[in-house]
Amino acid sequence: MTKSLSRRQFAKISTGFAALALAGCNTIPKDTYGPRAQAPRPDFEPDRSFAAKYSARPDERFPLPAIDPAILAPKHRRRRVSYDTAERPGTLVVDTSRFYLYLVEPAGSAMRYGVGLGRAGFEWSGRARVAWKRPWPTWTPPDTMIAREPELEKWSVRNGGMPPGLDNPLGARALYIFEGKVDTLYRLHGTNEPESIGKAVSSGCVRLINQDAIDLYDRVKPGSPILVV
Repeated sequence: MTKSLSRRQFAKISTGFAALALAGCNTIPKDTYGPRAQAPRPDFEPDRSFAAKYSARPDERFPLPAIDPAILAPKHRRRRVSYDTAERPGTLVVDTSRFYLYLVEPAGSAMRYGVGLGRAGFEWSGRARVAWKRPWPTWTPPDTMIAREPELEKWSVRNGGMPPGLDNPLGARALYIFEGKVDTLYRLHGTNEPESIGKAVSSGCVRLINQDAIDLYDRVKPGSPILVV
């Protein structure tokens, strides 16, 4: 005949099961990067301000239209997230596998932007710096691109490049990435094609919606480090 459990034994077993149950509930997802990722925490800035972030910009040199919320998925919208990393504040981290760009902030947070990636966006990775930045930049396609698309010769550096404007592939803002004194030909830049965010597109480097490119431009200083992974 089975011996009955004492009250002390039953209480001890019950306490163990309760601890296991509580441990299994702590599964809140979170954006993390690097070896210092710790206990998950939720994103702490709710996305309640789409209109304020992506409204029309009539005062720009080339007025920008508002972004249609039906085109830009919620996960690709600019927002502040919790972000544990060993990178110092002010560092840009491009996560090419998830189509995100992070601007590291103090106290375990980052401003996160959804990005689109072109062929050049996958060809380079490592550490570099933002050498300079330009509003409404001129676009000069590299010779390798012109070799594939000869019709772009009219916009080559020899011909002065493509003037700024809404149709310019670099959009409203561009950040130019160098390794030491060497131009990587890697750019973070705006785009007027919001449907390309979160996707691999045919050309270009790292593209952001023009409104996000302007926000990033205003936050980043020349000389800021960048890590592409």
